Amino acid sequence: MSSIIGIENCKMDTTGRFKLPVALKKQLALTDDMRFVVRCSIYNRCLELFTYQSFQEEVTALKSKLNLYDPKSKRLFRKLTESNIVELDTNDRFLIPKEQRIQADIDKDIIVVSSATCMEIWNASIYASIDNDGFDYVKAAEELLKD
Repeated sequence: MSSIIGIENCKMDTTGRFKLPVALKKQLALTDDMRFVVRCSIYNRCLELFTYQSFQEEVTALKSKLNLYDPKSKRLFRKLTESNIVELDTNDRFLIPKEQRIQADIDKDIIVVSSATCMEIWNASIYASIDNDGFDYVKAAEELLKD
């Protein structure tokens, strides 16, 4: 998945479906393959949504970086590939599995935001509160982007 730009407010219905916003869908290089992969983030309480192709590329990269015979590496690999395939239906909606919705506390009001190689799906109130921890973006930029 090339970098997608945008942040969109969405509604999830009671069955766990939400419509992929047109502004984000237009940026995807969709082929006949309408498969996507959803997994829980290891960093935040959100879900990560990849195109099937970009997830396969991520798995290949993980295999090249991790020794799958090392127990720690194997455990990390398992967690990062613990996912589900989801497909867009004819109305451009995704059905997110219940277990993943529960883990990420996803219900009615959600935010879909671009994040490098995937889109993140957040509970809207959790997303609204992520900057309440006093994180200093300026200091982080100076430290991490100095060269």
